[in-house]
Amino acid sequence: MTTATTTAPPPYASVQLRLDDSWLTVCACDRLTPGRGVAVLLPDGRRQAALFLDRDRRLYAIDNRDPFSGAAVLARGLVGSADGRPFVASPLLKQRFDLASGRCLDDDAAGVGVYEVRVLA
Repeated sequence: MTTATTTAPPPYASVQLRLDDSWLTVCACDRLTPGRGVAVLLPDGRRQAALFLDRDRRLYAIDNRDPFSGAAVLARGLVGSADGRPFVASPLLKQRFDLASGRCLDDDAAGVGVYEVRVLA
């Protein structure tokens, strides 16, 4: 389950992802651009997360791997909203993934993992 912040993060604050029972600091908030994603290499060196700051300045984190192509590209996708829910569209095959739940909006059988995210001031 992902947790989106409800207020604009202070620019000097750090963004953290929850991995199992610990928090991983991934970047400073001022490194994020609203409406764009950033890929984050996870400590195991094999997996990546895609971190997003939406235009309402809420943070989301999902797996970066597109389940349809297998490529780690979701951080480079287009951010939008459908029925008030934020999503990212894969840059390869254009499937849309809900940023809060990871559910694919175009194929009920697919989805991506989500990470809890927080701001540490």
